[in-house]
Amino acid sequence: MTNVFDVLKERGFIQQTTHEDEIRELLGKESVTFYTGYDPTADSLHVGHFLQLIAMAHLQRAGHRPILLIGGGTAMVGDPSGRTDMRKMLTLEDIQHNGECFKNQCSNFLDFSEGKGILANNADWLMNLTYVPFLREIGKHFSVNRMLTAECFKSRMEKGLSFLEFNYMIMQSYDFLELYRRYGCKLQLGGDDQWSNIIHGADLIRRVEGAPAYGMTFTLLTNSEGNKMGKTQSGAVWLSPEKTSPYEFYQYWRNVDDRDVEKCLSLLTFLPMEEVRRLGALEGSEINKAKEVLAFEVTQLVHGTEEAKKAEEAAKALFGKGAMSESIPFTEIAQEEFQDGMEILTLLAKAGLIPSRSEGRRLVQQGGVAVNDQKIEDANHIIQLTDFTDGTLMIKKGKKVYHQIRIN
Repeated sequence: MTNVFDVLKERGFIQQTTHEDEIRELLGKESVTFYTGYDPTADSLHVGHFLQLIAMAHLQRAGHRPILLIGGGTAMVGDPSGRTDMRKMLTLEDIQHNGECFKNQCSNFLDFSEGKGILANNADWLMNLTYVPFLREIGKHFSVNRMLTAECFKSRMEKGLSFLEFNYMIMQSYDFLELYRRYGCKLQLGGDDQWSNIIHGADLIRRVEGAPAYGMTFTLLTNSEGNKMGKTQSGAVWLSPEKTSPYEFYQYWRNVDDRDVEKCLSLLTFLPMEEVRRLGALEGSEINKAKEVLAFEVTQLVHGTEEAKKAEEAAKALFGKGAMSESIPFTEIAQEEFQDGMEILTLLAKAGLIPSRSEGRRLVQQGGVAVNDQKIEDANHIIQLTDFTDGTLMIKKGKKVYHQIRIN
């Protein structure tokens, strides 16, 4: 029987481990309770979280028990990892709402039924701590000198690190201890930017409980140039269909760089590795077939088979390969607004395709906007009712973003 550690390693997930041989042995001989935590700082998870959910699903399928920890308490402070400035403070109501959104999304990938998985919220213990006893029991195990060598703090020392954020590492470490005490959790997982927090948590359990605890980080989702994936001109690629439509989600994966196809298939789908390697080896125009498989598989996992099929059909429609689908993003505008014509910049703004008129002007001047496949070269161009066919027109932004305008 294949050890899930070897599966994760072969697929490219594992970046760092506290004790590789011990972790591999542990995962091979018993059902291990492990956890990953997400601070609910938005009302949806994004594709960076998705990679970790897939890794957790691999572990659960191999018989291990996941704990999904919603950071209702840590979100009150804010993780300084990967930040150049302090996070915006959220209200308790926002944090609770976002946490519910996270739980619903994660339930699509992991089984939280009795004995299979656990949903927890660190607000249950962090919000009730009393300061002096916490300092005496937990604070004494942390060296400030050692904490300051952590990457998440070093990068902030010049601009300034608030005492509030400085406590984050201690709070996350305490989470691991609490989950060990409540559920026998021995392994913490996270993105590689969480390494410092994870090793301090494992160390705390060893010091306080005298018991072994382990940490493992996953690779961050980056492209062949080392930049984080999951960003578009309009922002993050979210798992929520309200924030990133299934069509836009599909198109994002359909348009990844040729060099990133095999990596994405390996990390973000459950396709066997023989198939991943076969698809990744395709060359020339054939690689587009692999991109279509990637886009369909990932969209199906996140949004379901029906939405994946609609998105696939819509993509083909744009290239003259099928019937037009309702999955293409669109904006409805009253016909009266076009009676005297509408400036292209105004239309782009109404469709949510540009953050500002100056950005739109620059986009047009660089040849990045087409209407009905005709490039717009004048930022003062006026869109007329005569530009519409059957009440619709198609805007193309850059090489990959399509948006339909409908008049009503």
